[in-house]
Amino acid sequence: MKKIGILFGMENTFPPAVVEKINSMKVEGVTAEFVKVGGVKMDGGNPYRVIIDRISQDVPFYRAYLKNAVVHGTIVINNPFWWTADDKFFNYAMAIKLGVAIPPTVLLPHHSYPPDTTERSMRNLEFPLNWDDIFQYVGFPAFLKPYAGGGWKHVYKVHSPEEFFHYYNQTGDLCMTLQHGVEFDDYFRCYVVGQEKVHVMRYDPKAPHAERYVKGNPAPSNDMGTRVVKDSLTLCRALGYDLNTVEFAVEDGVPYAIDFMNPAPDAEVTSVGQQNFEWIVNATAELAVKKALSDENPGKDLRWARLLAGG
Repeated sequence: MKKIGILFGMENTFPPAVVEKINSMKVEGVTAEFVKVGGVKMDGGNPYRVIIDRISQDVPFYRAYLKNAVVHGTIVINNPFWWTADDKFFNYAMAIKLGVAIPPTVLLPHHSYPPDTTERSMRNLEFPLNWDDIFQYVGFPAFLKPYAGGGWKHVYKVHSPEEFFHYYNQTGDLCMTLQHGVEFDDYFRCYVVGQEKVHVMRYDPKAPHAERYVKGNPAPSNDMGTRVVKDSLTLCRALGYDLNTVEFAVEDGVPYAIDFMNPAPDAEVTSVGQQNFEWIVNATAELAVKKALSDENPGKDLRWARLLAGG
């Protein structure tokens, strides 16, 4: 029996819906359940053919467990090695190379010394920074946000150098980016599953959380829809993510990709709405079954390059 497990935290609707959907498909030799894990033996193997990861970004124990599972041949959605290594600033730099529109972005040094470091640890750092050059490159308004993401925590919209320093001075030892704030007239959030399927959702990040997914999901124009689907697939294929959301802020007809490192994207029905919920549940279940029946063996080549690539 090929078992598909889902590893999750505070979610209430998505994990059981995916398990129910997989089991209702009645694929011979495939079953789904919630993952159960205790102390993890380094050579103990893993009973799951596929694990859908929804929580390891917040629980280091789970991340270490999933890496061990990959070594023993389990397919993990998303690859825990790549997810661990990834950050949003790298993603922006790579996206530019791929021809995807990205607002000007600068990586900033920590405001305060990271733990167990002193001024001697920063002897390679230019000081003072050329703030005028940074502000001219990025422009205002801008968003100050952590370089590795974090669920919209420590994100500040700033309109001037004075406002920037007010918030930057509060970021402590976080590593931050400053990104030009797109004055968007349209906004899309796209589910991308299996690096093949894309579901475009009209989204309003300025609305209250429960109202951000626009009711009725009006479709974009043909040209805009084609562009955001193409860019979403380009990014997820390059990053190796099988489950992700890509967000586009549209200004003057240009869809700028501003957030596309979401390997455990929001999928609660109370947030995304029934239509979007059904799409992501079905697409995720179908992907997990496809993976379970495939001949992929992540543990066959234990070099880092292979683990990052998956398959």
